[in-house]
Amino acid sequence: MDKNYDIDFAIRGAVQIFSEESLKARLNSGKRLKIKLGADPSRPDLHLGHAVVLHRLRALQDMGHEIIFVVGDFTGMIGDPSGKSKTRPKLTMEETRENGKSYMQQVSKILDPDKATMVYNSEWLNAMNFADVINLASKYTLARTLERDDFTNRFKENLPISLHELLYPLAQGYDSVALRADVEVGGTDQTFNLLVGRELQRDYGQTPQEVITFPLLVGLDGKEKMSKSLDNYIGIDEPAAVIYEKAMRVPDTVLYEYFVLTTDIPEAEAKVLIEKDVVEAHRVYGREIVRMYHGEGAVEEAVSRYNTVAAGRVPDAMDVVEIEPDEDGTVGICDLVRLCGLASSNSEARRLIQGNGIKIDNITAADVHAKIVCVDGMVVSRGKNKFAKLKI
Repeated sequence: MDKNYDIDFAIRGAVQIFSEESLKARLNSGKRLKIKLGADPSRPDLHLGHAVVLHRLRALQDMGHEIIFVVGDFTGMIGDPSGKSKTRPKLTMEETRENGKSYMQQVSKILDPDKATMVYNSEWLNAMNFADVINLASKYTLARTLERDDFTNRFKENLPISLHELLYPLAQGYDSVALRADVEVGGTDQTFNLLVGRELQRDYGQTPQEVITFPLLVGLDGKEKMSKSLDNYIGIDEPAAVIYEKAMRVPDTVLYEYFVLTTDIPEAEAKVLIEKDVVEAHRVYGREIVRMYHGEGAVEEAVSRYNTVAAGRVPDAMDVVEIEPDEDGTVGICDLVRLCGLASSNSEARRLIQGNGIKIDNITAADVHAKIVCVDGMVVSRGKNKFAKLKI
């Protein structure tokens, strides 16, 4: 059932609005607005950092507006240079399409899929000929493009800037023209690109879209923005037990920010919770996040598993992995960690072992060259939330 969201909730946590007066006038006009969010599928998984914007979109959706989720399968081949100190590796159309397949399923954990539209920007960008690109490029000057901090810094430091990177803001901005967007939302790192969309719409004779930017969620390290590549993320599609355990690791200093940006819990209530008992506030936050992405039924099991692991015990429920040892009954520890699904490669397994992140039957592994005598029922674990039981 839709909640009775209001405009103030829909823009809760916003950093900048271009412009707030005009936005509120449009939202109060009674017109069903086209509200756009774009994401390049450089990776197939969404995390709570993405959810910051998605929650605000859900509020706007429940106010009756149309949400258009743009999968940048075309712009993903260019690679968004925002915040990057070097050119991103280029992806193929096949790679961006493959990564984007799971997006709507994950986005539907927050948005109502029956009231949202997912489109691929290759639909219009792939159809442009070279004359169209030249015409688009004529709409913006090099001087204005180099106003971007990332381009300016790279230029000053004599670092390469490829010409195709300069076209990225124009390509993303043209999405707004093609869709005739009324509003676009995004993270603060997207501010430049979103404002280019406003300017291009004006050049193409359209009413410029309103722009709302939201802060980038700090990751579990409390320093860098949440990112899968930095392994400081909470994935919205991760198992409930993993989500709860990670929620308990949110640094105290940013817990209020997590409440405000990723839940519907009132700001005043979150503030009181944290000031009264920060550990209990973590528990409330963890339960809320699990409920949001896995339902009420998953909460108690996730809490129970966390309490078991926190007490130094091995949880009852874990993945069972069939292992075929060598003739001497052993498996190299790096191979074992990888085969158990606790690392994507032997090199990652080696790093985990060197960082004391792997245990064999609750004993910390220390030798990356060790040969492990595998027995049925042996438990291999990574950190506090990933376990595998061996079946020989």
